[in-house]
Amino acid sequence: MAFNIDQFRSQMIGDGARPNLFEVTLRLPDFVSPNFSNQITFMAKATSMPASLVGTARVSYFGRDVKFPGDRTFPDWNIQIINDETFGVRDAFENWVYKINNTTTMKRDAPIFADSGYAVDAFVTQYGKTGDVLKKYSFIGLFPNQVDPINLSWDARDQIEEFGVTFSYQYWIDTTYQSTPAGTIRSSSSTPNIPGFGSRQA
Repeated sequence: MAFNIDQFRSQMIGDGARPNLFEVTLRLPDFVSPNFSNQITFMAKATSMPASLVGTARVSYFGRDVKFPGDRTFPDWNIQIINDETFGVRDAFENWVYKINNTTTMKRDAPIFADSGYAVDAFVTQYGKTGDVLKKYSFIGLFPNQVDPINLSWDARDQIEEFGVTFSYQYWIDTTYQSTPAGTIRSSSSTPNIPGFGSRQA
């Protein structure tokens, strides 16, 4: 019945999933600077699990819309990055976008002309309070389409710079309990490097 606190508590398995127990894994392309791939795991302070969207096809029948499932779409994915004084991670993302489309010539670098040259796979993993993997998504064929500005101000005190990166990708796969098709994942996920945390491999 409603208003029974004990019944509510009994349904809250594991005291609820926590949004701060997550990790982003993204291996940068070799032409950018793969040396910063591990740093992204620690500097990516915010992101989201992907949305699951299916469009609706509408057909009018005697003045009423009859709805049918349409096509699946995959909206852009965002991460928020903490910036350090090397600007290494930001430089890597800026270089990635630069190689895709040069700021002055508007050309793409020849070695990365095809999708296999500029697109990688990324992963977001949700952990439980014991360190087990609760949910894991793989983003396939991912590349940045926007590196956000960093706002500067003399009034900014006791702050560390941050910036966002927006990615387009082909599709996502829930890889929590199953492997992706052979050959699909081009970038290997790393084992969580969180002190005291175990991991349940997907």
